[in-house]
Amino acid sequence: MRIAMWSGPRNLSTAMMYSFGARRDFSVIDEPFYAAYLAHSGVDHPMRDAILASQSKDPQEVASACTAPITTPHLYMKHMPHHMLQGFPLEWVQDCVNVHLIRHPARVIASYAAKREQPTLEDIGFVQQQALFEKIGGVVIDSTDIRANPEHMLRCLCDAIELPFDPAMLSWPAGPRDEDGIWAAHWYGAVHTSTGFSGAEGELPLLDPVMADLADQALPFYHQLEAVKLT
Repeated sequence: MRIAMWSGPRNLSTAMMYSFGARRDFSVIDEPFYAAYLAHSGVDHPMRDAILASQSKDPQEVASACTAPITTPHLYMKHMPHHMLQGFPLEWVQDCVNVHLIRHPARVIASYAAKREQPTLEDIGFVQQQALFEKIGGVVIDSTDIRANPEHMLRCLCDAIELPFDPAMLSWPAGPRDEDGIWAAHWYGAVHTSTGFSGAEGELPLLDPVMADLADQALPFYHQLEAVKLT
C-alpha cells in the first residue's frame, strides 16, 4: 500500500507521518514536491535556498520517485495540495490510497502565523485541497478528531483503507527523524518534543480582523471536506 496523505500546513501532518513511521511495515517520505513547488512558483518560504538544494526540483522526477519500488511492505507519503501546481503530474496518485487531513482554518492560521507572518489563502491550501479531493477522491479525516481520540480515529482510518491497525501508531520517541525534510529545523520544533498525539484542542483561537477574514475565506472549502470526514 502507498498512502498519499494530503494536508495543509500546521495540521498534525508531521505527527501523522511519525505515527505511520512508528509501524515496522511502513517507510515514510516527507513532502517530496516541496522544492519543485518553490522552484516553479517562485514563492519565498523560510529556508528556501536550503530546501531547493535538498530535493529534486523536477516534478516528473519526483512523481517517478513516488511510485518507485520500496523496501517495506507499505509507504506513507506526506504531501501538501498547494505543492501540486498546475501542470505537475498527478497520474501517480492512481496507485495510492489518498487520504485528506483537514483542520479548522482558525486553528491552522493561528499556528501558521506564529511561524510565518501574514499567510495568504494560497499558503494554507484549503482551496487546493478541496479541488484535489474533487479530482482524485479519497478518505477525509480531521486532525482535531484525531487529537481528541487518537486510537478510535486511527482505527477508523485503518478500517477505511483496509489496513490492520497497529498500536505502535499511538506513540513514537521524541526527537527528529532521518526522514524529516531539511525544513524541520524551522517547522517541527513542537513535534520533536512529542511522544504521541497531544490531546484534545480547546476553543477556537481568536484572530485579528485580517486573519479572521482569511479564515472566513477558507471555511467554505473546509466545510465541504468536513461533511464527508470519518467519525
